[in-house]
Amino acid sequence: LAAQRRGWATGTRFAFAVTEVAAGARREGGPLGVPLGNVVLKRPDPGNDRAEVGYWTTAAARGRGVASRALTALTDWAFAEFAEQGLTRLELLHQVDNEASCRVAEKCGYALARVIPALPPDYPLDGHVHVREAPSAALSRPADRRAEAAGTGGGRASGR
Repeated sequence: LAAQRRGWATGTRFAFAVTEVAAGARREGGPLGVPLGNVVLKRPDPGNDRAEVGYWTTAAARGRGVASRALTALTDWAFAEFAEQGLTRLELLHQVDNEASCRVAEKCGYALARVIPALPPDYPLDGHVHVREAPSAALSRPADRRAEAAGTGGGRASGR
């Protein structure tokens, strides 16, 4: 928790708990809910156009859309909160064998951009880098502007 507080205080790491409040539970002054996971925005440095996102979920949360809803909420918040500082690109990294994270990334509009080599011992397998650009950043490219003017939408996959 101390590291999370430091991250918020320094503006280098913004972590959010993902919880579930039971139906009918009193929220005001009551429990915060059952922990289901965490989402985090890392290094949204002023003037840097990119930052990293990450998440994890408990076993009880898997297969219920919790990760994709939390990542979508974080993504929307990050682009809104840091747009004036120049944030236009978010990256999500995971090991290549994590097929569930690939599905979450794709569902949230993060396209697979590249494969990065393993870095043992912490990262024994190659990794996937998924990228999502802010809607305004995607339209700032010349090809996208031409496609928009032609009414074709740029041929880009839409965020689902």
